[in-house]
Amino acid sequence: MAMDAHEPRWLNAEEQQTWLSLAAMVINLSNALDTQLQRDAQISHFEYQVLATLSEASERTMRMSELAVLTNGSLSRLSHVVKRLEKQGWVRRTPDPENGRYTLAVLTETGWEKVVATAPGHVEEVRSLVFDPLTKAQQRTLRTIGQRVNQAIDPTGTCPE
Repeated sequence: MAMDAHEPRWLNAEEQQTWLSLAAMVINLSNALDTQLQRDAQISHFEYQVLATLSEASERTMRMSELAVLTNGSLSRLSHVVKRLEKQGWVRRTPDPENGRYTLAVLTETGWEKVVATAPGHVEEVRSLVFDPLTKAQQRTLRTIGQRVNQAIDPTGTCPE
């Protein structure tokens, strides 16, 4: 019997278990990292991603549009978060001298100190939740899986892996 071209490709029982496990892991990991950062540094996981990404950029400076891509956030979400980070004195915005239509986000010295103080607890939580429970082979497999799923989501490779 031929399948109707419009018939969904339903998940079988094993696929459904895999999907539910993955979906729960993504949500639970995000929540756990957010909880740790809120508890220990009084910042959200997204705020930390913004600060950490800027800390690794050349001159700790990046165009807002590029920062939005690297942090997997919309420009409007990023603008809202950067405004909060500015109030803390961790980031400042300035027009891009090369092209005034762009805005640069700059990590301040105080922002750098926040990243330096926050990073050890964050990396320990990542290690504890993601790396410690897995063997080296499982870690390599997880990396490959992540790369393949990210490639399926974004074949152009514009989103970070």
